[in-house]
Amino acid sequence: MKRVNKNPDTDLGTRSDPDNGSNYDNVLRDPVAQYGFEFNSMRMMGLAVVTLMLVSVLFSVSVVLRDPPDDGVWEANEAKSFEVKSRKEEDSFQSAEVPKELLGGLLSAEFDKKSCLSRYQSAFYRKELSRKPSSYLISRLRSYEALHQRCGPYTKSYNKTLQKLKSGNQPESSDCNYLVWISFSGLGNRILTLASAFLYALLTNRVLLVDPGVDMVDLFCEPFPEVSWFLPSDFPLKNQFDSFDQISPHCYGRLLKNNNTMNSNGSSRSFVYLHLVHDYDDHDKLFFCDEDQSFLQKVPWLIMKTDNYYIPSLFLIPSFEQELSNLFPNKDSVFHFLGRYLFHPTNPVWGLITRYYDAYLARADERIGIQIRVFDTGVGPFQYVLDQILACTLKENLLPKVDKEKAIIRQSGNQTSKAVILTSLSSGYFEKMRDVYWEYPTVTGEVIGIYQPSQERYQQTEKHTHNRKAWAEMYLLSLTDVLVTSSWSTFGYVAQSLGGLRPWILYKPENHTAPDPPCHRAMSMEPCFHAPPFYDCKAKRGIDTGVLVPHVRHCEDMSWGLKLVDHQDEL
Repeated sequence: MKRVNKNPDTDLGTRSDPDNGSNYDNVLRDPVAQYGFEFNSMRMMGLAVVTLMLVSVLFSVSVVLRDPPDDGVWEANEAKSFEVKSRKEEDSFQSAEVPKELLGGLLSAEFDKKSCLSRYQSAFYRKELSRKPSSYLISRLRSYEALHQRCGPYTKSYNKTLQKLKSGNQPESSDCNYLVWISFSGLGNRILTLASAFLYALLTNRVLLVDPGVDMVDLFCEPFPEVSWFLPSDFPLKNQFDSFDQISPHCYGRLLKNNNTMNSNGSSRSFVYLHLVHDYDDHDKLFFCDEDQSFLQKVPWLIMKTDNYYIPSLFLIPSFEQELSNLFPNKDSVFHFLGRYLFHPTNPVWGLITRYYDAYLARADERIGIQIRVFDTGVGPFQYVLDQILACTLKENLLPKVDKEKAIIRQSGNQTSKAVILTSLSSGYFEKMRDVYWEYPTVTGEVIGIYQPSQERYQQTEKHTHNRKAWAEMYLLSLTDVLVTSSWSTFGYVAQSLGGLRPWILYKPENHTAPDPPCHRAMSMEPCFHAPPFYDCKAKRGIDTGVLVPHVRHCEDMSWGLKLVDHQDEL
């Protein structure tokens, strides 16, 4: 019979074997020592659990109470945006290489990178510029930035000139004259007219000040270093902007009509309102004459309202001709360079753009943009519009045909993919095109993905989220390799010109019938001036301004409109 002997020389909790004197594990323990050990273990485990719970609670509180997000995200199906601060995007950008020459020197490097990520990151999403900006354009932009810093809002020169405007006294000669752009019309129109206003300011040595309207600050980064381009809220004429029209006392066309361009004492006026909206009359259109430009040069403050891309007619003003030729040796790249210089999406909008691009477009072998604007007042989608889109993309070999007889077509070699981003107020065209390429294989074996970021149903010009999405979609279209646009659409004009793309333009349908041919290739990437003047300033008679010089032609999508072209078929 074996006994258990307690040996004071052995460790607590071990057992001696009388046969060989060895110790064994898992022995019979002293009850007091055993329970004391278990009590200590339980207490330590309890403390560990409590500590983990506290850490979890503190982490949750920190997540809830940290700074609210401010970046947007589109959901895949509903394309709804919500604010999420994308710190990861900013952090990853800090380690990325910043292009040493921003757009070939077009952009100034004197900016805080985090304040406008798109200014620096856009180069990673676009192809290299097909054309380089002229050294003269770059020089003039740097000179303008210096002028803006010297004369911009709340500078000494600005305050001095503003006092003269407030008092109504005879203006003194000043090295700071101003052009105030009034925010007016839809987003596409505003982008085009703001570029027009900037070029006019550049040509006349004026400082451009931008009425922020309801959402300009939310959509666009500051384009000039140091001093804002936005008009201060306390500008004395700001509350009159909405009422300015052709019958306003300071409207230039009315002053000419009444032969009243000078003050009663013979002095120049402190300000003049320029009405260049589509409904302007023959007197308003005299803005495009050299003689009138000589008079306007003496006015310190010009207030402009327009919904037109009027740059083509600036090329017909003799006093501007040489300067414009130096700035833009390639006449069909004016908006391409001005747009890339001026319009940089704010960080929230840039978040919409980059997340959508990375999710749906980045991995495709080719990206195709289709921009649909329907002017029919009925309720869409319309079958004739869908038929026209498919006819155009198939005829021009932009998209492959499908085979409705076979279930699967195998392509030899690597399978290629095309991502189509379609923009429209209606979701109907997207759904029908998606179903075509989902239900049937392509005859080439290519994989076709159809995507639509948003479906807003109707235009909501004054709504912030609507215009954020609209600006993001214009920009996404500009990142494609191939583009199809709708006639008359300023939305499409912005996309094609920013991207440096000569689009295929869908003919405007008539009588609810798809045109044949369905589309045609644009002469250039430049936008169309929808309401140009037809007047010979010297002869003082009507004339066809679309045949005066080789680089100003009538538009493909609007026979009476004007657009800039160059003598090159391809970009």
